[in-house]
Amino acid sequence: MKRNKLPLLLLALATGIFAFSGLANADSDASTPAEWMTDFEAATAKAKSENKPMLLDFTGSDWCGWCIKLDKEVFTKQSFVDYADANLVLVELDFPAKKEQTAELKAQNKALADKYKIRGYPTIVLLSSDGELIEKTGYRRGGPDKYVAHLRELLAAN
Repeated sequence: MKRNKLPLLLLALATGIFAFSGLANADSDASTPAEWMTDFEAATAKAKSENKPMLLDFTGSDWCGWCIKLDKEVFTKQSFVDYADANLVLVELDFPAKKEQTAELKAQNKALADKYKIRGYPTIVLLSSDGELIEKTGYRRGGPDKYVAHLRELLAAN
């Protein structure tokens, strides 16, 4: 007796779609973006008052492929945003090709790039709540959960 394979095929397809959607939700875009500050002095004051380390993102947001990839794969994902909101003060130090910036912002970003000897983008600098250098890192494969685990390791080692 020949059985109709269509119901089994549909069940397998539905199971695959359901499983894939669960994976996609694990790395879903954040419903509210992370709060990135651009004023380093204000960020330093916030880090001190909240006793949180700072994550400085030296980026070329509109031209650097790895910067754009880090932003899309990690910084816009819910698991990173949740971790950052609870544990970090985020600071974007952008060196764009086309985006407009004030002269003050450009000067601040250049001075910080010089201070931390930034040689390429993206460079992520972790500072203690007192502004002391903890570590430098950059893009890493694996998505937001692996990136958060990496940050946790760096912060725990200090």
